[in-house]
Amino acid sequence: MAAITRRALGATLVAASLARPALAQWAPTRAIRLIAPYPPGGGVDTTSRLLAGPMGSVLGQQIVVENRGGAGGSIGAAELARSAPDGHTIMIDAMAHTVNPALLRNLPFDYATAFTPISQVVVLPQILIVNPQIPARTLQDFVAYVKARPGQLSYGSSGNATAAHLASALFVSRAGLDIQHVPYRGGTPALADLMGGSIAFVFGTVSSSLQLAREGRVRPLAVSTASRIASLPEVPTVAEQGFAGFELNEWNGLYAPAGLPAGAADRLYEAARHALADATVRQRLDALGAMPLGTPPAEFARYVVAQREAMAQLVREARIEVG
Repeated sequence: MAAITRRALGATLVAASLARPALAQWAPTRAIRLIAPYPPGGGVDTTSRLLAGPMGSVLGQQIVVENRGGAGGSIGAAELARSAPDGHTIMIDAMAHTVNPALLRNLPFDYATAFTPISQVVVLPQILIVNPQIPARTLQDFVAYVKARPGQLSYGSSGNATAAHLASALFVSRAGLDIQHVPYRGGTPALADLMGGSIAFVFGTVSSSLQLAREGRVRPLAVSTASRIASLPEVPTVAEQGFAGFELNEWNGLYAPAGLPAGAADRLYEAARHALADATVRQRLDALGAMPLGTPPAEFARYVVAQREAMAQLVREARIEVG
């Protein structure tokens, strides 16, 4: 199966541009707030700051990143939901945007109706990695290894209901494994215990796992994307190895409040698309293991609905809860 390349993903931007009519003449009249609903220094914060400058140049106004972390991104989302729907407050959120509705109760807004999806801006593949002392060279070998030790092994994640946990839970369910979940406070301690032999596998990000794999400190067995990734073309997908249709990645999307003025969603999308085409932005995203996408609003809206339904089913079947 061909590897995903940034050239292929970038083609999405070009095709979308050719297919869309001329933009309505909406334009911001003052600085734009870009909410990052997580603490500074994380993936969403980094993506937000990379896109803010080039987007602001296209829109003719400064974009100011504002961190509103807490409660799995829902505090920042609540801030966006109560903001005026005039295009001057936007947000970049993680995949938690489609997971939170199944986990969090008594929110002051409805994820399904409070927002206007603008664009899925980046995809962050995950890699299923194991301790190299485990004698498994393929995913099927690993499944056999775990099934020979029912209830004896554990897997780690960067925390309950994170992308790593959800991908692991889906894989465990599809493979029919009897293996325990150990949630960690972030990916770094999970990787440390994986290399130490305390846990059997984790789904790690490209940025955290690639160098460890090249050094032989972990062994990559599969990637979570639908197609192979350019940075590890020799590693097959989960789907290729007997789990048809498997795909579960971290991703970031751009949103605005519901009820935007005519043309605002398209204009914000075009600004994001141009930012993602910037050579410096793409280089920085590549270093993070993130792949620029830039889907148009209607396509992203359909994706959000489908993901919200799929994540609700996974959370229910895997009995995932947050404290």
